[in-house]
Amino acid sequence: MSKEIQAIRGMNDCLPQDTPVWQYVEQMIRQTVNSYGYDEIRFPIVEMTELFKRSIGEVTDIVEKEMYTFADRNGDSLTLRPEGTACCVRAGIQNGLLYNQEQRLWYMGPMFRHERPQKGRYRQFHQFGLEVFGMQGPDIDAEVILVSARLWQQLGLTPYVRLELNSLGSNEARAAYRDKLVAYLEQHKELLDEDSQRRLYSNPLRVLDSKNPAMADMLAGAPQLLDHLDEDSKLHFAGLQARLQAAGIEFTINPRLVRGLDYYNKTVFEWVTTNLGSQGTVCAGGRYDGLVEQLGGKATPAVGFGLGLERLVLLLQSLPLLPQISNAADFYLMPLGDAAELAAVSVAEQLRLALPGKRVMLHCGGGNLKKQLKRADKSGAAIGLLLGDSELAAGQVTVKWLRADQPQQTVLIADLAAVLAQV
Repeated sequence: MSKEIQAIRGMNDCLPQDTPVWQYVEQMIRQTVNSYGYDEIRFPIVEMTELFKRSIGEVTDIVEKEMYTFADRNGDSLTLRPEGTACCVRAGIQNGLLYNQEQRLWYMGPMFRHERPQKGRYRQFHQFGLEVFGMQGPDIDAEVILVSARLWQQLGLTPYVRLELNSLGSNEARAAYRDKLVAYLEQHKELLDEDSQRRLYSNPLRVLDSKNPAMADMLAGAPQLLDHLDEDSKLHFAGLQARLQAAGIEFTINPRLVRGLDYYNKTVFEWVTTNLGSQGTVCAGGRYDGLVEQLGGKATPAVGFGLGLERLVLLLQSLPLLPQISNAADFYLMPLGDAAELAAVSVAEQLRLALPGKRVMLHCGGGNLKKQLKRADKSGAAIGLLLGDSELAAGQVTVKWLRADQPQQTVLIADLAAVLAQV
């Protein structure tokens, strides 16, 4: 007997009993973004490796340790996408969507990172992302955050998440602050853990984001970027706060919030929760005005966020906030007899045409009435439809309630769809 092949570690199956939950969450996302006038974009799962090196930054955990990268038969270095923003920018530049235009875009699909698998963090994970191009004011930053806040409201999550904000300022202001931060960290180099020492000169702002409790007191005394913002960034940040307050969105300012990707500037934000243990970030994003130009396009202001669907589903299940969702059939049609088997195919098709959105299952595989009723019960159907040769000769179907104490009734095949539409 050959060895059983298993799924790759950290890449999970989504089984039939789980897919209704995912479909529900995806439906709520689609409804929310549609209400704000955002358009869906889809781009490939595989991109040129250079795209992520230039956008995310070579001295990041994602590029250094986590990307699934390989050479194809032409010798090109390709990478399974680890995040969506760079892909969206590349697609926008290549297809002429960005320069001197305003675009509100969203996407959803699998991403890949070679991390240590744990609850809420997988090697293949699914992300919903939203990206806006061509608008540079704090009003669009506020709208992007409001989209996420509306989604929490739709899902019932508002009491369980909180919004944290920060501003990274302009590139010039951040460079000046970087020098002050490095000087401070050098004075406390003996307290830095291995990751922080590695980032000290290549990406010192990421040191501020360390979750190492042994460094907490030292980092609390570090100079704060908010104290070194340029005037334009200060006005932008104040404008964002004013708009969120006007919309009734509560937030806290977290001066150590920096995000893990190199391309952010000005606004950064995270929605966090205490209901998922160490994986507390549910949604994160910010402004990245330099990325389009960095990837070969014309300078274009941009802002967006990303949200992990696995983590969102876990949060909904932990509270629990999911409605009763079922993938049960609505009607189960049981043919009894050779002539009935042939006719049942047409009857089932007529019902599917007349009752869009209803699940009509036709029994296949033969068997007596007892066997077919057992399969009907297993399908979860509320109603069974019995079509025997005698019923067929009379142009009728027997309607049998499987979940309710109601007498069965005989209905003309011509009237069946109209009758079932009322139940």
